Amino acid sequence: MRQTFGMSQTGDLAEAVRKLDHKPDFLILMSNESQFEIHVKQLEEHYPHVPSIGCIGMCYDTRVVEKGVGVVAFSDGVTAAANVLEEASTRPVKYIARMKKDIERINGSQKDTICIDFCAGNDACVLTTIYSALKQRGISLVGGTGDAGKVSANGKVYENAVAYGLVRNQHGKVKAYKENIYHKMGNYRFIASKTDKANYILGELNGKSAKQVYQSILHITEKEIQTQTFKNPFGKINGNEMCIISIKEVQGNALACFRQVNDSDVLVMLELGDYQEIVKNTIRTIQKDFSRISAVFSINCLFRYLLFTENNYMQSYLQDMKHLGNHTGLVGYGEHYNNQFVNQSMSCVVFE
Repeated sequence: MRQTFGMSQTGDLAEAVRKLDHKPDFLILMSNESQFEIHVKQLEEHYPHVPSIGCIGMCYDTRVVEKGVGVVAFSDGVTAAANVLEEASTRPVKYIARMKKDIERINGSQKDTICIDFCAGNDACVLTTIYSALKQRGISLVGGTGDAGKVSANGKVYENAVAYGLVRNQHGKVKAYKENIYHKMGNYRFIASKTDKANYILGELNGKSAKQVYQSILHITEKEIQTQTFKNPFGKINGNEMCIISIKEVQGNALACFRQVNDSDVLVMLELGDYQEIVKNTIRTIQKDFSRISAVFSINCLFRYLLFTENNYMQSYLQDMKHLGNHTGLVGYGEHYNNQFVNQSMSCVVFE
């Protein structure tokens, strides 16, 4: 299979698609908020009836496109289907039959098929719904949250929905990966309480104000909390997995997070590791798993982008990932890996 990437820093879709294959089998659109709807329409006009999904967000190959538009085209040995699950905030399960039919239609399997999704919100519930269909054939998922509560599928814009693409590689395997650049800090262990699940509020840790506990451990001011989460997010123990929980903002004595926390959840404090070495280790792992790579599509968290940019590493990161071959991706507001909704992480799919 082939993956090609076209982009325009000024948001000119015609310029972006100029470098793409003339007969793609699947398309991914990543646009800016002011031009998203017109880009969705224009892409459908350029490639009528080609399965596509899209969202609002920054994208990249060897360079980052911050306010323009990027399009990824998959072709040459790809079978794909795209669709949408609506009413994401209330009952996405109402539409799961669409995905089940698409899985059957492309004859997807664990070894050669991936689901790529873009969500407009309510990610945890959406992923549970989607994975109920995917797990029947062992199909993996990578994806993320777009901006402004909008996604697109097959030339139409949706709100309160999740758009998905099922992509089957006819000539090789696919595999999903997740990268975590954080590890446990000290022996801190917290029981969450006074949470507000609907608004992702963390009220108390071990019976004390969550804000004050966070400040006292890290010796920081209230103003520093929002940026300190780049280095010290919370971690939620989920079986053998560690889910990263980013802090969004301070609300009184509580902390608003980017991921839901429930009463009695067990949390730990995390700290930033040697992210450059961790990235190189991820690359080595992928290279060990694949003797030849056709493409890599990744979703990097906005907070990773900000951290890497602040430390003058973002461009080096993209060059490092280029060692895998053709690499493109999205800067998301939350990352998906199978049935997990995570923060401050990277998930990706590799195509043989």
